[in-house]
Amino acid sequence: MKISFHPDRAAGVLLGQACGDALGVPYEFGPALPASFEPRMEGGGPFGFDPGEYSDDTAMAVCIAEVAATGADLTSGAALDEIAHRFLDWAADAKDVGSQTRAVFGAARSGTGSAGTRMLEASRAHGAAHPGRVGNGALMRTAVVGLSRLDDRESTAAAAKAVAELTHADPLGWESCVLWTEAVRRAVNGDGLHLLDGLDLLPSARRDRWAAWIEEATDVDPRTFAKNGFTVWALQAAWAAISWIPQIELDTSSGAFPAQHLAEATKNAVRAGDDTDTVAAIAGGLLGAHWGQSAVPLEWTRRVHGYGRHRASGLVSMAHRTALRGTSPADAWPLSERITTPEYVSARPVRAAHPHDDGVILGSYGVRDHGCDAIVSLCRMGTADFAPAGVNREDHVMVRLVDREDPDENPHLDFVMADTARTIKTLRDEGKRVFVHCVAAHARTPAAGIAYSRLLGIPLERARTDMARALPGMRGSGVLWDSIERF
Repeated sequence: MKISFHPDRAAGVLLGQACGDALGVPYEFGPALPASFEPRMEGGGPFGFDPGEYSDDTAMAVCIAEVAATGADLTSGAALDEIAHRFLDWAADAKDVGSQTRAVFGAARSGTGSAGTRMLEASRAHGAAHPGRVGNGALMRTAVVGLSRLDDRESTAAAAKAVAELTHADPLGWESCVLWTEAVRRAVNGDGLHLLDGLDLLPSARRDRWAAWIEEATDVDPRTFAKNGFTVWALQAAWAAISWIPQIELDTSSGAFPAQHLAEATKNAVRAGDDTDTVAAIAGGLLGAHWGQSAVPLEWTRRVHGYGRHRASGLVSMAHRTALRGTSPADAWPLSERITTPEYVSARPVRAAHPHDDGVILGSYGVRDHGCDAIVSLCRMGTADFAPAGVNREDHVMVRLVDREDPDENPHLDFVMADTARTIKTLRDEGKRVFVHCVAAHARTPAAGIAYSRLLGIPLERARTDMARALPGMRGSGVLWDSIERF
């Protein structure tokens, strides 16, 4: 079975959700915030999360993803049982569990039958006892379901409904999930940001009401929905955050890039106030599906972490495996401990000091003794690559930068180059020696090095000339160099 999907957009789903979640954590249950306020991954909040740590929103999405990544049919009893087991295991030590979810879990821990059956029965009983009072706990975790059957909207909708009903059986709960999951599926497939297009997947009698709710939230300030614990209001707040931001026009001289819509819309979701981590997680999953991993700021990806001991690379791996329905061989990226393709195996060690900052070391994949305490990888990495003593996990930054001429391989190249240069400078400002590398140090490494030189104020021609001396194998042509011209 050959499965085709856009790897950058697929990778953005869990990563975008997790980053939005961690960005919103410090401000949970707080007031709406002014447009000038800059949210930061500072941790804390009412449940004392660490800086960059995602909360229950993404933890529950990880529980789903760990099952979906095997290729399981998420509507099957076996898959739902496994998800239910993972939910209960996670909740046993969780810092935060939503009130409706906690009530359902409490009821599901007793009784007979499988975990999935007990949980569904508890969910339905809760829904019957509290009609119309539906929290956002199913919606917050649903984005990854959109990756499970990218070529089949009906199957995706059925999976969204089945997984949502485990805790939120009221129709408003699963309907919000069907709409959002279909929007994620479409976005990963390159169909843009659309929420109304999933209405036909709902019962016909319910469509007009949802259409009105979506229209009400389109192109409006997300702070309009400052109370967003209810699943409808959470969906509206997230959609408002996404749709309210105007298109950002490319202007490299002022540092403006269309891909910044992801970060700006995610920040707007946080500024909505109240359930900030959840609204930003919901928005981040769809924004990641549309813009891709390459649009997620590296400052966020280097810090994000949480349940399951996952960091950015683990979230990307689960997203890829889910999109591939578990068909990826264990020795293939992104699962392999080492990359074994010929260009990696044959990469000779290249190591040179950056010509304009000797605290930055430029090199190739073949270098192991780089003598640095931070790493910026510009190529695919194995799960066990470059983990020497003295390098904190958050100081190994993985950049999605592809050494191919097809522009679709690097959909936000100018943004990525600028973000990489800024990240190198941030690490240096933190007092770290930084190893910047790709496979052979022929194209990506020198391009990133020149981008960093430009950030330091070095004229372009001098930066090129000096870089060619430092890295004699440098190749000076192609899309990477076109980006440097625009930098």
